Amino acid sequence: MSMQAILMDAPGGPEVMKIGTTERPRPSGDEVLIRVAATAVNRADLLQREGKYPPPPGASAILGLEAAGVIEALGPEAKGWSAGDRVMCILGGGGYAEYCLAPAGTLLPVPADMDLVTAAAIPEVFTTVYLNLFHEGGLKTGERVLVHGGGSGIGTSAIQMAKALASAEVFVTVGNEDKATRCRALGADHTILYKSEAFADRILELTGGDGVNLILDHIGGGYLDANLRSLALYGRLVIIGQMGGGTAELNIGRLMVRRQRIIGSVLRARPVAEKARLATEITERVIPLFEDGRLRPVIHQVMPLAEAAAAHELVAANLNFGKVILSVSA
Repeated sequence: MSMQAILMDAPGGPEVMKIGTTERPRPSGDEVLIRVAATAVNRADLLQREGKYPPPPGASAILGLEAAGVIEALGPEAKGWSAGDRVMCILGGGGYAEYCLAPAGTLLPVPADMDLVTAAAIPEVFTTVYLNLFHEGGLKTGERVLVHGGGSGIGTSAIQMAKALASAEVFVTVGNEDKATRCRALGADHTILYKSEAFADRILELTGGDGVNLILDHIGGGYLDANLRSLALYGRLVIIGQMGGGTAELNIGRLMVRRQRIIGSVLRARPVAEKARLATEITERVIPLFEDGRLRPVIHQVMPLAEAAAAHELVAANLNFGKVILSVSA
């Protein structure tokens, strides 16, 4: 049987993505087959499209790191779910398609009363944020956290989760005053306009010279020195991307004297068993916060799957506040 999907003949710009027909996957082992209602655009998709971020071994070559939809069929070893269940999940690949496969243990239930298109904005960013704020970053109640790119999918999720789960004091960097206003509405305590302000200087000013306890950073090399200047004693820097470059010069002496830690983290390449443990924790700790209104996915725009190229251009230009969703079969 066949399905519609976004296909590429070779890496390149957004124009290489075309809607086409390919074979529908079949579930085996503990996999489930999901009829995809919607997926979302992540910056990792842009890198993969350019040939800079290949999928893990065994993952679909089709773009798409998350999906929300309805279970169509189950492999013989899949447990805990039934055909017809509404689910959302992170993926190694394959979300830009009418159907995708996912291990049963990594599925999340769609929050009660939430439609599937909205749910597609949850899996990747909220799982990434939960992993890196609390597992990798060890965020404790009442600590100070700096989130770069406050208007991104990661940023809008991190503001809310840091507040809801840790009552943290949240600092964000943003590109303009409109995004700053919207981040404050989500719960950010302090917004820094990185184009006109040196964020490390502002952090030290706002904290009386102490700095923040944790930084969640997707910029990488270009921000390393300023990040470490912004960190408090025993502060933790979690790097989850390298938009600003993959190399930097490190002041080792300052790192040592201030007893700081630099942590590198990715989600996609982690073992299925680890992703399943995360899914269990998120189901228990995070999904109820969507259901009672303390968390909400922030969506910038919903576009049809066939307009994936335009969606990539929008995200690449950093014009979005929150997630850009691709509607597939909703």
